[in-house]
Amino acid sequence: MITRRDVAVAAITTLALLGAAGVRSLAAQAGQQQMPALQSAVFDWNAIPATPTKVGSVRQFVKGPTATLEQLEIHVTTLNAGETSHPPHSHPNEELVIVREGTVEALVQGEWKRVGPGSVVFNASNQLHGLRNVGAGPATYYVINWTTAVTPKAGQ
Repeated sequence: MITRRDVAVAAITTLALLGAAGVRSLAAQAGQQQMPALQSAVFDWNAIPATPTKVGSVRQFVKGPTATLEQLEIHVTTLNAGETSHPPHSHPNEELVIVREGTVEALVQGEWKRVGPGSVVFNASNQLHGLRNVGAGPATYYVINWTTAVTPKAGQ
């Protein structure tokens, strides 16, 4: 049951995120790329809306700089049974995938490996990887990725 407190937390979180987006937009308009560093925060699962996708849904928790990272991005994907988030791909940033529920196969170093709840997948910089739901029900997993000053740029 959603309480008034849940609605208040959702509203405050939404306003904070919109404020951060506004700061980013103003900085971009001024020719600056600098956003304030993310401060310590709590992101309540119930306050982050699930946005439907063609293959399930996604909850975007945070995307922005920290004191030590150029960008920290955290989202949670839920894939419907038999779905794939996207074709295998690579990117310069590293990322962790933490399985919350369901059974998935992760493409790691050219091999599909089956894992379940509590499992962690590390995707290294510029290595081909992918993930697909091979279970009978939904699969939900956290994605945490980051870039630093030494992260290779795309195509390097």
